[in-house]
Amino acid sequence: MNTAPTTYAIRVDGHLDDHWSTSLDALDMTRHDDGTTTITISVADQAQLHGVLARLRDIGTVLTELHTTGASPDPPIGRSSAWRDGCAR
Repeated sequence: MNTAPTTYAIRVDGHLDDHWSTSLDALDMTRHDDGTTTITISVADQAQLHGVLARLRDIGTVLTELHTTGASPDPPIGRSSAWRDGCAR
């Protein structure tokens, strides 16, 4: 059982204000010149990740990218790495 937190980079359309960093439990928030924001978060489990995603949905953001940072996790049992790679995009 993996108990270590997983760090995710979530990219959304638009520039989020600094106050969302605290509300979203963000480790870092980077505004890009293309009008998007990348939020970096560390979560203990999928339930916590879904909570962050629900908050982003509730404020009307459009999710453009979501991926783990660092080492890639093993693919789910019965699924190939091609399946995992396709889901991350």
